[in-house]
Amino acid sequence: MSPRRNRPKGAGLSGPSPAPDDGGRYGGFQSTESWQGEEWSVRHVAGASAQGKTYRCPGCDQMIPSGVPHVVAWPEHSGVDERRHWHKSCWNAKDRRTSRVQRSRNAPRF
Repeated sequence: MSPRRNRPKGAGLSGPSPAPDDGGRYGGFQSTESWQGEEWSVRHVAGASAQGKTYRCPGCDQMIPSGVPHVVAWPEHSGVDERRHWHKSCWNAKDRRTSRVQRSRNAPRF
């Protein structure tokens, strides 16, 4: 048997309502980081919220498979249209990477 409810449903919510941009929908949290002289919005995405979707990481040019936790980042001045999905390790190593990713001759360009 479940415990007795002391309050009616929806009445008297004591805590503040979550901000619309808290990342709860995506299973992660959002922060702001500085990189290459710009402010970037960075959201950590849980793997469960990425089911059925694959993305290409701009750091290593490899696919991020469905269901893998990763990072979504975009410059604050441009908005979410410029967001890119990164492996967590690639985002953390972005300052140590070269600007051009070397590809083999027959590798597809995305």
